[in-house]
Order: sequence, then structure tokens, then C-alpha cells
Amino acid sequence: MGRQDEELAEAQRVHWQDTYRAHPRMYGDRPSAPAVHASGVFHAAGAKDVLELGAGHGRDALFFAREGFTVRAIDFSPTGLEQLREAARAQELTGRVTTGVHDVREPLPLADASVDAVFAHMLLCMALSTREIQALVAEIRRVLRPGGIFVYTVRHTSDAHYGTGAAHGDDIYEHGGFAVHFFPRHLVGDLAAGWDPSYEVHAFEEGELPRRLWRVTQRVPP
Repeated sequence: MGRQDEELAEAQRVHWQDTYRAHPRMYGDRPSAPAVHASGVFHAAGAKDVLELGAGHGRDALFFAREGFTVRAIDFSPTGLEQLREAARAQELTGRVTTGVHDVREPLPLADASVDAVFAHMLLCMALSTREIQALVAEIRRVLRPGGIFVYTVRHTSDAHYGTGAAHGDDIYEHGGFAVHFFPRHLVGDLAAGWDPSYEVHAFEEGELPRRLWRVTQRVPP
């Protein structure tokens, strides 16, 4: 990672920490629509454990736990994860949820073929370079068991914010302190190479702008 990338990564870490402190549980307690969809997919596949990347304050991780999954929630914000743990205690879910502070630019702290399912809502479209995204998806493939499922969402190049704001290169643009890597369609296909060829891409909108996203479901061959 170059110096400019390191500076952007550190600025984003600080920005998210400050945001969670200023706006506790900023996304509310209801799960995201992609998490609700993913839960059904994971149940249908017989998954028992879920790794959530970029879990934040935990609205989706706690939902997965309420759905009966064992959840490992990872984020680079200690503040967000502390809010997650507080909510888990309040909901009596501490036996189903564990947390870990981790930057996904580094290898995932899990053994090979050790989880059934991975979920990441807008984590891959944070301030990560294309090379870092590719390395992360390779790590996700490594930790998933045969037949394991990966569901992720990303903002894409048809989003209204694409091409505006502060440009950082590599399709990364910053608005209001939040840097986003907007995905071209070919990147989704590139990330699915070597997985089961029947990967699924679903377009949807979220929020007031609205943000335009893809929900991607891909599987490790059994």
C-alpha cells in the first residue's frame, strides 16, 4: 500500500471512529434488506456460522444471531464494536456473537475452510484499492468451507455520487468524509472468477439519495 493509500486508510479509520462516537447506533436496530435476504440464503444452504466483515455497530450481526447463527463480527472501529457488544448483552446474545477489531487490508484472522458463510454490506466499496479488494475476496474464499456462500453489496458506477466529490483514483470518490470505491460491472465478474459460475447480481437502491447498489451472491464449489 502506497503512502497516499495509507493516509486515506488512516483518515477513514479516524472518520468512522468519530462518526460512531457522535452518532451511536447510527444505522438503527433494524437489519438491512441485504442481511434479511442473506439470512434466507444461508439457512437454505444449511449454514450454521456467519462471518460479517465491516459489522459496524452490529444491526446485521445481531439479526443473524437472532436468526440462530453463530456470528463473528469484524470491523476496524473499536467504538462500533463496543456498541455491538453492548447491544448483544442487552439482547442476551453474547453466546452467539464474538467481535474482533481488524483491518481487512490484512489477512483474515481465521483458519482455512473454517466458516459456512460471509456477509459484507458495503464493506468492499469502502476506501479499498482494486488490488486490496481482490486480495480480500481471495481471503474470503480461503476461509469459506466447500459450498460456502459469500453475500456482499457495493455501490456502483451508476450511483449519483460516482465521478463527483474528491477523487482519489481507482474509482474512489469522497463525499462528506466518506470515501467510496464505486464498482464497474466487470469488477464483479472478475471477483467471481474461480467461484461457482452461477453467481447472482441483483440491483437495488437504498437511502435518500438513493444509493445504487448491487447485491452479489457467490458460492465456493462443493
